[in-house]
Amino acid sequence: MTVAATPTASAVRHYVALGDSFSAGSPGADRDTCFPVALATLLRVRSPGLRATNLARAGVMSREVASAQLLPALRCEPDLVTVVCGANDVLLATRPDIAGHARALDLIVATLGALRPHTAVLVATTPDPSAALGLRPRSRRRVQDGLACVNDATREIARRHGVACADLARHPRAGEREHYRADGLHPTPAAARATARLLAAELRDHYGIQTGGTS
Repeated sequence: MTVAATPTASAVRHYVALGDSFSAGSPGADRDTCFPVALATLLRVRSPGLRATNLARAGVMSREVASAQLLPALRCEPDLVTVVCGANDVLLATRPDIAGHARALDLIVATLGALRPHTAVLVATTPDPSAALGLRPRSRRRVQDGLACVNDATREIARRHGVACADLARHPRAGEREHYRADGLHPTPAAARATARLLAAELRDHYGIQTGGTS
C-alpha cells in the first residue's frame, strides 16, 4: 500500500485535475463552470498563489486518463491531484469495463504515490445519471449496475492506497434531475460548485488541507 505524505495548506502550490467531462466540463460549455475551477477558487483562499491545470478531457475512458493524462500531470509536479473517471467505461461500452477502470485508476494512484509521495491525491465516485438521462428500464439497470461496480472499485483503490475518496455517488441528492444540464449527464454550474465544496471538505478531513467555504 502506498500512503501519500500529508501536505500542508501552504504547500499546495499546483493543483492538477485528471479525468473525463465531469472534470473537463460539458462539451461546448465554458470550462470555467466545471468543478476544478471552483475547487481552485476555494483553495486560493488559503493559498493565493495556487496554480491550477485541468488536463481532463470529455469522452475519455479510465485507460485513456492513465495513458494520456498521467505523464503530463507528473511533469506539472503537482501538490494536489484530483482523479474522477469511470463513467465512460460504463456509458460508452456495451459491457461496462469495470476491470479496465480498476487497472487504470490503480496505475494512476500507485504511480503518483511512488513518484510524488508528498502529493495529495483525491479520487471520487461518480453519481448515477440514469434517471436524468431518461433511459429505458434495461439500459437504466445496466448503467446503475455498472456504475455501482465502478464506484466500488474506486473506493477499494482509495482504501488500499490510503488516498482521499469523495463519495459523491452516495450523496443523498446526487441523482436529482435539477443538478444536471439539459443533456441529463453533465453537472450544472451550481452542481459543479457544490461538488467542489464536497471535495474541499474531503481534503480538509483526510489531509488537513484548509480551503475557503467548507465550514
